[in-house]
Amino acid sequence: MTARAIFFDVDFTLIYPGPTFQGEGYARFCAQESIAIDPALFDAAVAAASFILDDVEEPVYNANLFVHYTATIIAHMGGRGAHVIRVAERIYEQWAGNHHFEIYDDVEPVLRQLAEAGYLLGAISNSHRSLAAFTAHFSLDRLISTTLSSAEHGYMKPHRSIFETALAHAGVPARHAIMVGDSLKADIEGAVSAGMRGILLRRSGQVPASLPPGVSVITSLHDLVRIL
Repeated sequence: MTARAIFFDVDFTLIYPGPTFQGEGYARFCAQESIAIDPALFDAAVAAASFILDDVEEPVYNANLFVHYTATIIAHMGGRGAHVIRVAERIYEQWAGNHHFEIYDDVEPVLRQLAEAGYLLGAISNSHRSLAAFTAHFSLDRLISTTLSSAEHGYMKPHRSIFETALAHAGVPARHAIMVGDSLKADIEGAVSAGMRGILLRRSGQVPASLPPGVSVITSLHDLVRIL
């Protein structure tokens, strides 16, 4: 079926965190509560904590889930003490701030090209960030016409209802829609379960060993234009 709408994940698909949410940034947050951590352990700590978000049995949006995830990262970096949760709450709150993020170089030109070609563009995110503020901050509000966050909807990706609600808002049936994202489980498997086509974006070039039938993998949004 011909695609009429293309939905995008936001974090690590359209934007990426700046220094505030890297190892040194975490260290500064922790220092405010006299908690010492090793910034060099950040990447390993994120990998060790990833199961918390990947293995959610019932994907209802809950801020405490993300606070727990962040606190676990801090713990794997050596953070200890009663105030670790307080630091994690601050980091979670700041995640909503668009000024802490950078936009990938391929986003604006590709989205503009897709919009000019007549595609309806949308964003679906598991964040508590205001997506209206996000699109305005990065000057994407004239390109992305429909948005839905899990904090607003109540369920997180991969729950099929968040995809179905986004499709309803856009007025497009699932068979005419594509979901582009960096998470195989949340973005791709969730979208496929709702009847959409999934395109996995792996900027690192690392491709999963197995993929759902019909799922393509790209390493840049420029690749998306070429395969449509």
